[in-house]
Amino acid sequence: MAARRASAELRLVGAGGEPVDLRRTLASHGVADLPPNRIGEEAWTLELTLPLDGRRPRTVRVSAGRAGYAKLAVLGHAPGKTDLELLRAKVAHVLRLDEDLTPFYEVAATDPDLAWAVAGAGRMIRSPTVFEDVVKTICTTNCAWSATVRMVSALVEQLGEPAAGAPAGPFGRAFPTPEAMARKPSAFYSATVRAGYRGAYLRALARSVASGKLDLEELGRASPEELPDDELAERLLALPGVGPYAAAHVMMLLGRYSRLILDSWTRPKYLRMSGSRRAQDTTIERRFRRYGDYAGLAFWLYLTRDWVAEAPLAVPPPGRVG
Repeated sequence: MAARRASAELRLVGAGGEPVDLRRTLASHGVADLPPNRIGEEAWTLELTLPLDGRRPRTVRVSAGRAGYAKLAVLGHAPGKTDLELLRAKVAHVLRLDEDLTPFYEVAATDPDLAWAVAGAGRMIRSPTVFEDVVKTICTTNCAWSATVRMVSALVEQLGEPAAGAPAGPFGRAFPTPEAMARKPSAFYSATVRAGYRGAYLRALARSVASGKLDLEELGRASPEELPDDELAERLLALPGVGPYAAAHVMMLLGRYSRLILDSWTRPKYLRMSGSRRAQDTTIERRFRRYGDYAGLAFWLYLTRDWVAEAPLAVPPPGRVG
C-alpha cells in the first residue's frame, strides 16, 4: 500500500469533556477487529477503510498522538482538505467522541469494582453504519469466532469497494453496501461466504435496506426520547437473524446500554470475576441496577477490565463477540 501522505489530529475527549482512553476504546469489543477494521496488537493502532460519499473509500490509520490526542494518517495519495475533514469526522463517529459518559462515570466512581473506568474506559467502537454492525453481529451468532472472521472477511473481500492502492484481501476495502449484498444470489452466501442458515438472513436484511423498506440508520440517529429502549429492542428483534443476544449487542453498539449481554461467555466470566459459584440472570442484573440506563455498559466493563490490563490487546475468546 502507498505510504502515508496526509495526517490530522483528533482530540480524545467526550461530549461532556470527559477523557477518552484510546487503548480501552480500541479493545472495547471483538467485533471492532473484524474487517475492514484491523487493530494493531503491539502499537495500539486501528486501521479502517471508510466510504467517502460517492468517491473512492480511503484507508485511515489511527494511533496515539501527543498527550490527549489521536493521530490520523490517511494511506495512499493525500486527500483534499474537504475529504480529510470528512474522514476526521467519520473516525470521531467510530470512536464515539460525540457521546457523553459523565453520568456513567458519576456512578462508577462510587463502585470499587469499576472506579478504574472513569479514566476514560467505556467507549464502544461502532461501525460507520448501523447496517454494518447488524450484519457483523448476525455473523457472530451460534458459531466459533473463526467462522465469524471467515464470513465477514469474505463479504468484505468479495463485495467491498477497494480504497486507492488497496492490496488483495479483506483489508483496504470498505464494508459492502446493502445494494452490493442484495444483488448476490443465495448461492453466494452458502458457497462463498459459507454463512449457513445466516445467509438467508443476511440477504433478506440487505434487500430490505437496499429497497428502502427498512431504514436501519434511523435507529442510530434516534434519541432515547424519540425511540425508547423497549421499542428499539422490539424493532431489532423483528430483523431477520436477530434474537435477544444479538439485539442486546446491537443496542450496545448504538449507545443504548440498558440491556446486559447475557450469553455463554459473559455468564461464566461473571462467575469467575465475582467469585460466585452460581448466579441467576436476575442476580447479575440486580448487581448493576444502580447504573440505570448504563447497566449493560457497567456489566461489560466489569467483565473486560483485564483485556487491557493483562494483555497488549485481548479480544473475546473464540466463539463469542463482545
